[in-house]
Amino acid sequence: MNPTTKPVNQKAWWLILPVIVCVAFSAIVPLMTVVNYSVQDIISPERRVFVGTEWFAAVLRDEELHAALWRQLGFSLAVLALELPLGVALALAMPVQGWKSSAVLVLLALSLLIPWNVVGTIWQIYSRADIGLMGRVLQQLGIDYSYTGNATQAWLTVLLMDVWHWTPLVALLAFAGLRAIPHAYYQAACIDGASQYAVLRHIQLPRLRGVLMIAVLLRFMDSFMIYTEPFVLTGGGPGNATTFLSQYLTTKAVGQFDLGPAAAFSLIYFLIIVLLCFVLYNGMQRVGSGRDAGTADA
Repeated sequence: MNPTTKPVNQKAWWLILPVIVCVAFSAIVPLMTVVNYSVQDIISPERRVFVGTEWFAAVLRDEELHAALWRQLGFSLAVLALELPLGVALALAMPVQGWKSSAVLVLLALSLLIPWNVVGTIWQIYSRADIGLMGRVLQQLGIDYSYTGNATQAWLTVLLMDVWHWTPLVALLAFAGLRAIPHAYYQAACIDGASQYAVLRHIQLPRLRGVLMIAVLLRFMDSFMIYTEPFVLTGGGPGNATTFLSQYLTTKAVGQFDLGPAAAFSLIYFLIIVLLCFVLYNGMQRVGSGRDAGTADA
């Protein structure tokens, strides 16, 4: 045994035991309940029939699920494509010190404090052609805008609402990452005569890689589980234009009370999120490693 290695304090495990118990009751026990429901046909509270993987096969064959999945993937990718560059641009444009910096930070955080159902209500009013500011302006410009009657416009309205609501989170994360860059990097770039674009490409963006990875994972997971805002704004319509996976699951579990298929789908939903986040994380790690290798070779 290395004399410099400190012995492990076994009693420390007792300190985290309450946390483990809380996690078990709040996460593990409900998860096991869902697994139990996913392999049974619940005919009544007293009568249940074991069906194995029948519900999983039925859910995977559901064409409505396939359509909702592609709709959800398109929405989440559009969210990332818009919110990441907008958030970084806002962070770069923000004042770095003084009362102006504090004021901008407070203003950015305001939208994050609004509850999700209130956000949906705000945009429901904001997008109306008769009393809403955005809807009224679009009508005055000659654009036939109706988020309740046009599927494309409804989808774009939900996307715009999400960008308005959550881009400040990316901006705040990027701003914190920019503030963590040592000033010596900027001094060296100034001495070398680097342009603002060169500073952004070779100093700021590489140093923001970890922060942006967190932003990508947070925004992807959250957008992939979006429910309240589009449900309040459009109710999933018109048709199924804004019916995402979470609303599809809710309809199965609550609207139709198909607990077995809903439980099977919720497990598949969970695995899809974990798998896609794993792919995104590893993809960003490889991109970052390749950039670092190229910089080192240069």
